[in-house]
Amino acid sequence: MNLNYKCCTGTPESDPLGSAYLDNNATTQVDPKVVEAMLPFLTQFYGNPSSIHSFGRPVGQAIETARQQVQELIGAEFSSEVVFTSCATEATTTAILSAVEAFPERKEIVTSVVEHPATLQMCEHLQRKGYTIHWIPVDKKGRIDMDAYKAALSDRVALVTMMWANNETGTLFPIRGMAELAKAHGILFHTDAVQVAGKVPIQVANSGIDLLSLSGHKFHAPKGIGALYLRRGTKFRPLMRGGHQERGRRAGTENVSGVVALGAAAAIAAESVRTDTARISMMRDRLEQGLLARVPNAFVTGDPGNRVPNTSNVAFEYVEGESILLMLNQFGIAASSGSACTSGSLEPSHVMRAMEIPYTAAHGAIRFSLSRFTTDEMIDAVLQELPPIVAKLRTLSPYWNEAEGVPHTEEFAPVFG
Repeated sequence: MNLNYKCCTGTPESDPLGSAYLDNNATTQVDPKVVEAMLPFLTQFYGNPSSIHSFGRPVGQAIETARQQVQELIGAEFSSEVVFTSCATEATTTAILSAVEAFPERKEIVTSVVEHPATLQMCEHLQRKGYTIHWIPVDKKGRIDMDAYKAALSDRVALVTMMWANNETGTLFPIRGMAELAKAHGILFHTDAVQVAGKVPIQVANSGIDLLSLSGHKFHAPKGIGALYLRRGTKFRPLMRGGHQERGRRAGTENVSGVVALGAAAAIAAESVRTDTARISMMRDRLEQGLLARVPNAFVTGDPGNRVPNTSNVAFEYVEGESILLMLNQFGIAASSGSACTSGSLEPSHVMRAMEIPYTAAHGAIRFSLSRFTTDEMIDAVLQELPPIVAKLRTLSPYWNEAEGVPHTEEFAPVFG
């Protein structure tokens, strides 16, 4: 297979791998314009940004320009509210630990059962230390249980930490409304916006959001750079100490080339949200509808009516997602599984289990995530290759009646030798 694609600028480019990359929620291709912006800060501009001499000054100025570009992407009131970090996991960890340290009398945290491990495992860690964690459930479409959420809010809670969009299904939480409810109880509100930044408009100014995490490599910056939005006036305790960088909120010499890249990617993303969203959404819908039309016993997980425009998670019943991914890979198609392969476990993902997706479907859940570099040719490749892969795998499935092309009606009981 040798696919060609056009980037967002309409300039034809050859895919160096000759492949269809549909795993953009995992990471994205670094935009060539971002590479162009960051390269001088690996060669020509190498001074320490904290230095006052002529080598350091332009580097420090570039960091402030990047800060303003991120500010504009997320709609913050002040650029000083942007703190650069190494990644979103660091930003989220900083937000959670800062809240519990700043409000030591409050021993409760509210989060959801479908969060990214960066949040889940930090909350589990605090639970072992004696904190009460309110794990808010979701319904079968991945929508947050608002009654449970409201019931968990009190003046005993230090922090609410909720993802804005789910990384597996793309389902959006009503973050602004949830933040306002938290404010009524004087609770800090943090959101993991990793799967939202660069995909839908964000406006944190005049919202109830106090802290927000984002990651550069999710919107075409390189890996190793992220940011924490910290509303001015929010009580804060730094995670990393030992330097005055980032106004004392995150010690350590800045990853300057990464910061510049993040700023450039943010500036491009702010424009792309307006110009590319409709095209990406249409390709996502064509892929989804095409698969459902070609493959029986398949359905979309999450909330199709309220999700980010680039994500589709389709569950193919009675097959293993890992097998699908391996066979797709033979055709140069990259997607990801909503179940075991990323965790090393044979269990379906915590997100699929939280939505009560049957195991026979959760194991076959595949996430397709697009970007502005995705092309119609890539979608065509999936529509061509995936249906026969599922059909072939079902011939091997003990749950599938190959003769009649339907699931077995009787329950399969595995026998172990």
